[in-house]
Amino acid sequence: MRRTRHVLVPFGTRPEVVKLAPVVRALTDSGHRVSVVDTGQHTDPRMGPQLQAALGLTPGHRFALPTDPAERTGALHADAFRALRLVAPDLVLALGDTNTVPAYALAARAAGVPFAHLEAGLRSLNPRSVEEVNRRVAAAVAQLHFAPTKRAAAFLADECVAAERVFVVGNPVIDTLVARGVRRVPVGERSGVLVTAHRPTNVDDPVRLARLVGAVRALAEQVGPVTFPVHPRTAARLSETGLGARLEHPGVTLTGPVEYDVLLAALASARLAVTDSGGIQEEAAYLGVPVVVLRGSTPRWEGVEAGTTTLAGLADDRAAAAVLSAAARHTSPEGQERAATVPCPYGDGTTGPQVAAVLADERTDALLALDEPDFTGGRLPW
Repeated sequence: MRRTRHVLVPFGTRPEVVKLAPVVRALTDSGHRVSVVDTGQHTDPRMGPQLQAALGLTPGHRFALPTDPAERTGALHADAFRALRLVAPDLVLALGDTNTVPAYALAARAAGVPFAHLEAGLRSLNPRSVEEVNRRVAAAVAQLHFAPTKRAAAFLADECVAAERVFVVGNPVIDTLVARGVRRVPVGERSGVLVTAHRPTNVDDPVRLARLVGAVRALAEQVGPVTFPVHPRTAARLSETGLGARLEHPGVTLTGPVEYDVLLAALASARLAVTDSGGIQEEAAYLGVPVVVLRGSTPRWEGVEAGTTTLAGLADDRAAAAVLSAAARHTSPEGQERAATVPCPYGDGTTGPQVAAVLADERTDALLALDEPDFTGGRLPW
């Protein structure tokens, strides 16, 4: 017997839009009722409403957040409680590791509504990472864990999440790439480097930001022309520090945030991506483009294992130099061939239908139950 459920899907950032659009579409196509909420984390139209319209993710309600960081956090959690009361769903489904995720996970638990986590089990093992904390909060609350890979599922198993609650479904960003007909560009037709950087650990520290700027210039001189779509946060820091002037280089093209399809085209045609973005690591794997990650760890270990991704943070000058060393390896003929031939480890483009099928299965009812345990008869939980 098939079940149809009323699912609340919150999102607040560009990656969530990209990844949740095909899932919402699959849920709706399967007969589930879906209420979509824009939590207001992104206010730049190039990062928010324009992309939502392009990908067909239309929220039924939009919240606006204040600018003060403390007030934003409080408002985000308060809005989550309001959304639960307004929508009264059977289930809350959130994706990833933004601040939206723990806010809606905790609101769901307080309301007695089951919570499902999509992109579950990613672990960077970085104790300073806010995203890592958000992932672990989600894991503690979730009744259903939709893991993108077997490695992610293994992390959950190590944390004692019951196997019957974990479903390996791939990452929905691949659904989006398949749906939009994105194709790999032959290695011989690729050129240059795509750079993106937005994480506070890289751009808020003037010393690390200076290393990033130096690496961009060196990439332009040693590897090929650099395309750098500058995130609003990064643009502000470059302006405040005066470092933006150092990016005035004939081999560096700076733009503001670009439309998603434009970004994908730039990535597909590049010989190398240098980024601190998680989503680009997944998209590059699908497109067969090698990646240098501007971080000391990543929750996406599959690319590192395959040899198509190299971690090279900006913690010191030696680490920054490692960016150029890794770039040279990945843009060699051998590095280009390796990345172009390794199968994408992040899914096959069917994540949305798989999630919809799990929710439609009547056996899922037992997993969504929030019954209190009863050990009064002397039985122990182990």
